[in-house]
Amino acid sequence: MKILLAGANGQLGRCFQDRAPKDWQIMATDSDSLDITDAVQVEKTVAQFHPDLIVNAAAYTAVDKAESDVELAQRINAKGPENLAIAAKSINAGFVHISTDYVFDGTSTTPYKETDPTNPLSVYGATKLEGELAVQQAYPQTLIIRTAWVFSEYGNNFVKTILRLSREKESLSIVDDQRGCPTYAGDIAQAIIQLYQSNALAGIYHFCGDREVSWKEFTDQIVDTADTLKLISRRPVIKGIGTSEYPTAAHRPTYSTLSCKKIEIYGIRPSNWMSALNYCISRIF
Repeated sequence: MKILLAGANGQLGRCFQDRAPKDWQIMATDSDSLDITDAVQVEKTVAQFHPDLIVNAAAYTAVDKAESDVELAQRINAKGPENLAIAAKSINAGFVHISTDYVFDGTSTTPYKETDPTNPLSVYGATKLEGELAVQQAYPQTLIIRTAWVFSEYGNNFVKTILRLSREKESLSIVDDQRGCPTYAGDIAQAIIQLYQSNALAGIYHFCGDREVSWKEFTDQIVDTADTLKLISRRPVIKGIGTSEYPTAAHRPTYSTLSCKKIEIYGIRPSNWMSALNYCISRIF
């Protein structure tokens, strides 16, 4: 098996490399070695390497910055995936593209299904949705995995931020009226591998954590875990606040829990994020 991995240095990219079967040959690329927004470069790279599977873990994920950096976000989140899909189709390779819960507007009160209407609130969400539509049109055999609230021992993420702030501050004010499911990047990587190995039908699949929480509740769990592992010297006071008290450039969905029932057909269970959090935090320190 030959795998072309875009976004190899991100959270998911690094976890994918950790979990890929040992007999898989992976061409791990980042923006320096493969500019996915350059159609000619993508076509040339894919033709030369001729992978069996292309995994697109690359994305513009700076949600607030995207509001003022629309063109670059669109190129990376929409045009880049389209280029990869076209190249995958040209050699009849498998193609897995990663998307987000931010394609929804958060007005639901029950977990979002793959068939539910999309209505992104931000440039980030809109460009990720544009990417979904582009790859499906370019290569209908694409597998799209929407996920949410990604964390890992790699890169920059919410867990690492909270751990740092817990050491620096005596109290933290965290949004308590946005709800979703934290998801460990290692579990997403495993889901990609299992979905591909299962010869899953093309289309959109949801994959996220198995327990819905608010950002404040997630923070409580992060700090509790670090405290239990004796990795912080004191536990900060954690105060829940409303979204209106923490204004950001981009609007975020109030509710973005995803239903994972469709992907469970292939024996893929939602991420046990509390167990993964313990593992992840022990590796960060």
